[in-house]
Amino acid sequence: MTRKQKRFVGIGVIGSVIGLAVLLVSIALRDEIVFFYDPSEVVTGQKVAPGQNFRIGGLVKDGSVLKEDTKISFVVTDGSNSVPISFEGILPDLFREGQGVIAEGALNTEGRFIAQNILAKHDENYIPKELEGVLKEKNIYKGEDNQ
Repeated sequence: MTRKQKRFVGIGVIGSVIGLAVLLVSIALRDEIVFFYDPSEVVTGQKVAPGQNFRIGGLVKDGSVLKEDTKISFVVTDGSNSVPISFEGILPDLFREGQGVIAEGALNTEGRFIAQNILAKHDENYIPKELEGVLKEKNIYKGEDNQ
């Protein structure tokens, strides 16, 4: 084998090892990737299937919070569409009606979102960038520039 052929074989082996490593990492992380959707995208059902883990974000609809011990149900809205959410556990201290929230979980077959984790805003100016854009498009964002 010539030096040129040895070089090509070496480059091929290194490329194959790197490709295999990327493939293994992507397979391992496939179940860990969680996408973010707003209520309108969830209601249309084009991007989300029942049982698929994802995050939904929006504003907690006024008058929608129902608490029974550690079982909480509420509605998240983006101004156009709403999604009912059920959660069992302890809510963040800053969770309240009319505030931004992100819930992580999956839809059940009836269209109710079953959350495993709830994230509430951490200060007066925080809102997820994806949600901020959606709310600005619908003219319901209550940020610093729209007060």
